[in-house]
Amino acid sequence: MLSKEDKTSLFILSAPSGTGKSSLIKHLIQSEKNIELSVSATTRPPRDGEINAEHYFFISKEEFDDLKNKNAFLEHATVYNHQYGTLRSYVEKKINANINLILDIDTQGFKQIKESNIVSTSIFILPPSIIELEKRLIERNLDSNDVIKLRLENAKKELDIAYEYDCIVLNDDFNRAFEPLKSIIFFKKEIQDDTQNKKILRDLLS
Repeated sequence: MLSKEDKTSLFILSAPSGTGKSSLIKHLIQSEKNIELSVSATTRPPRDGEINAEHYFFISKEEFDDLKNKNAFLEHATVYNHQYGTLRSYVEKKINANINLILDIDTQGFKQIKESNIVSTSIFILPPSIIELEKRLIERNLDSNDVIKLRLENAKKELDIAYEYDCIVLNDDFNRAFEPLKSIIFFKKEIQDDTQNKKILRDLLS
């Protein structure tokens, strides 16, 4: 069972699409030991190159609903018409093995875990501006204009919840964002003075 004693190993990372969260997580896992990215279950079809149980646990909607009814998920959410969830048994196995585990989840999942009795450290990755976020989404050339518009609308909703996270890390420069992220996870250090990051957040919401 996961409980409040597991607080040192579980880390929630959230950010709007295009903020650079995935790149930061990838670099963290490649450069450090004893840290893994949690593998989520999803009803989304696999993309080219994705491997079951490595990138996601790919399951049917019926299987997902059955697991949800059995309370098998720590958190679950519907994102762009597909369901995603973090399996409780998977996380328990990793925590019991003393592995630092990152949950790459959105604000819906964060709220569910926050409301439970599971203690974790939550980190929100902040873009420098909405204009820069839009630029990054366009430059990565993965989405249509309509999808980019939807992602920007969702980003503003996610930013509204950023204040509820334990730490806010600004990603205006990859290396400047990576160092505080590493300190939070491996040295259990919260950012000493995140006043500037909170000011940027206020500006983003204004």
